[in-house]
Amino acid sequence: METLTFVSRCLLRNATKTSRFYSVCVSGKVSVNGVDLHHQLVGAGEHAVLLLPGALGSGETDFAPQLQGLDKNRFTVVTWDPRGYGCSRPPERDFPNNFFHRDAKDAVDLMQALGFKRFSLLGWSDGGITALIAAALNPKLVDKMVVWGANAYVSKEDVQIYQCEALRDVSVWSERMRRPMEQMYGVQCFQETWHNWVDGISRFIHNPNGSICVDILPLIRCPTLIIHGAKDPVVPSFHPQFLQERIRDARLHVFPDGKHNLHLRFSEEFNALVEQFLSQ
Repeated sequence: METLTFVSRCLLRNATKTSRFYSVCVSGKVSVNGVDLHHQLVGAGEHAVLLLPGALGSGETDFAPQLQGLDKNRFTVVTWDPRGYGCSRPPERDFPNNFFHRDAKDAVDLMQALGFKRFSLLGWSDGGITALIAAALNPKLVDKMVVWGANAYVSKEDVQIYQCEALRDVSVWSERMRRPMEQMYGVQCFQETWHNWVDGISRFIHNPNGSICVDILPLIRCPTLIIHGAKDPVVPSFHPQFLQERIRDARLHVFPDGKHNLHLRFSEEFNALVEQFLSQ
């Protein structure tokens, strides 16, 4: 499968550049760190961009407007399903204390296995945390970074949000929010994995200052765009402000009416903002 994916990527880069061709999305699995990681790839631009999904997310569930809407002439867009998520199963997902660092290593190693020497990162929510760690620990590989809905530490307020019934109990979620995950995982597996995620992310409160990756933020060297939805019910505004203060070359853009999934709700505006930043 790894060879087939590599050949497909070469064909993408050398094919006649027509809009019809760019609508094709190549998917496959690559063996990385002992796990077969599922990914999708579209476009043939010189600038490679990896999209990192949120908790339990996948390229399919989290980034459809970006796979469709980002400029395929300028960018090669890659999405991935982290180990234990989406189509990167088995294994079943677990949440050891280092699960964000493990995801960061997997993500970087996947891009290198696909042949990308340098690339940019777009990370949403948990994927934003993973992107922060990947950029901090691999400054020579990461060109630029965009994160939204991300946090570098867990506060008492965050734990209250995670543990509240409206977030923890998936049975009270709207059908629109629940259905894609239930279709991906099955009802019981989704519930169990989500509960395990809530407990896993909440445990960071026991670290000094609740840190997930606070200590390595100064290692980030790439230009960074932090995006925040002013109405995000999951990530309070002090988190993007903290990131802007700790990352040396960071700027903050706020969507006044944006919530946690602003890249889906305001996809055209989001895509245009990201394309402009990545092209500067």
